Amino acid sequence: MKDKLVRATAKGGEIRIIAAITTELVNEGVKIHKCSATAAAALGRMLTAGSIMGSMLKSDKDSLTLQISGGGEAKGVVVTSYADAHVKGYIGNPNVDLPANSRGKLDVGGAVGKNGNLTVIRDMGLKEPYVGQVPICTGEIGDDLAYYFTVSEQTPSAVGVGVLVNKDLSIKAAGGFIIQMMPEADDLTADLVTYRLQEIPSVTSLIEKGMSVEEILEFIFEDMDLKILDSVHPVYKCDCSRERVEKVLMSIGSKDLKSIYDDGKTEELVCEFCNKSYEFTHEDIGKILESVNK
Repeated sequence: MKDKLVRATAKGGEIRIIAAITTELVNEGVKIHKCSATAAAALGRMLTAGSIMGSMLKSDKDSLTLQISGGGEAKGVVVTSYADAHVKGYIGNPNVDLPANSRGKLDVGGAVGKNGNLTVIRDMGLKEPYVGQVPICTGEIGDDLAYYFTVSEQTPSAVGVGVLVNKDLSIKAAGGFIIQMMPEADDLTADLVTYRLQEIPSVTSLIEKGMSVEEILEFIFEDMDLKILDSVHPVYKCDCSRERVEKVLMSIGSKDLKSIYDDGKTEELVCEFCNKSYEFTHEDIGKILESVNK
């Protein structure tokens, strides 16, 4: 089933919903980074959450970066997303692979660790980006994001993100949702949503059964005046370029650039998000150094 992200409301606008199927997107990211099963689940959950949160941005020029680092063997996960829901990301250790947790599931929380923070950075073109940060609760990502929204943004939220990994390490199903109570929502509405989310199967099991994202929402919000507002096609897409990598080289300053130039070697820089490599010859470094010293 083709990836799809939808925005919706329920209960006359008292509930805001963004949900997505991200199987293809996650599969692309996992393939690029050659992830183990545990790493695939961790990166996939973050990519799904990032895509959903990116779609909440107001402007096409805005970006959102999501970071989780809890001292575990995953060595942190970073994703960056945009208003059209395209996303890119990487995991510090794509080879991390732990035994299943007590519920027989991939141990994402163990891989991420709990000794650290979840950080959300929104770059909206202002002098300084908005940065929100909370301590990691479980490292399972969904729980941590729900805590972030409730504490840092004062918006009670339910967050579910999941990834099913095949034995050949391809992705069988991936997706998730963010469900938020608007200020006008009463406690009864919040309790009803909480009850339904506790009773339904996992979002990935529903995707695995072949349900569309709209069908999943209709299942959760039956008789709750669900209205689908719009949809987009989320994709894994890296926007790196030689020009951007040159800017990174320029940013290290003339002293360090001079040291690289004096080595007389060809420098290879690899994009963390897509593993594309860019080579800069001794002559290229010299030209960059000249432009920095102008």
